Amino acid sequence: MMTKMLDPNVVSLLKEKVKKIENGEEVIYLVGPIKLPINLMGKTVHFNWYCWLNSREATDEIEQMIAKLSEGNLAEFQQSSVLVHGDFQNADRALIRFHSICHTGDIFGSKRCDCGYQLKQSLKHIAEHGHGALFYLANHEGRGIGLFSKALAYVLQENGYDTVDANLQLGFADDARDYGAAIEVLKSLRTKPVTLITNNPRKLAALQAAGMDVEGRVPLWGDVSEYNDKYLKTKIKRSGHLNERRRALP
Repeated sequence: MMTKMLDPNVVSLLKEKVKKIENGEEVIYLVGPIKLPINLMGKTVHFNWYCWLNSREATDEIEQMIAKLSEGNLAEFQQSSVLVHGDFQNADRALIRFHSICHTGDIFGSKRCDCGYQLKQSLKHIAEHGHGALFYLANHEGRGIGLFSKALAYVLQENGYDTVDANLQLGFADDARDYGAAIEVLKSLRTKPVTLITNNPRKLAALQAAGMDVEGRVPLWGDVSEYNDKYLKTKIKRSGHLNERRRALP
């Protein structure tokens, strides 16, 4: 429980920025928009940032929701967010990217995958297009197995297992990612058709199954090197990723 009452001015400010989204047995609390200028390849690009929290306890009182935050130890469990650029709600055409967090690729710049490249290129595509959103999905590390398990999978990959078999050998599915919460947040921000930046047909299928109108797809291949060649080929041959780079990935 909170030890003191929130300042009424604080409550008023937060109420304007927090939205509750019903999602089956859970509720999603979405906070934003928050102005977030981004350093994108040497240029400052302005985005609006939103973050969301899944909860099984719903309340319409902002004070009660905040009182529960410290009990949940949220620093141990990352939350997902979305960067929105331009008039995402109303523009006739808008790009979206469902980007799965990759600690090694996005932060460290690892060459073992193409995730860091895809993150930067997606933001670049959205900025150049003028309208779009990048969903950064924090519970998707290693296709849904978590960072520690991903490290174990990397040990197996260094000993001959491909990225699919490494996950399977650890008792996980090849791809355990779920897009349900992200799609509900997307629906709250935009109801018009979207164009998805992806090579992964499972992301397209998830959007379509949820009733979203997908009017197109933008492929995202690049940064192919000796370090990720096998990984990229495995995504195509075993995970069904759509390949428009057959010459680069024979």
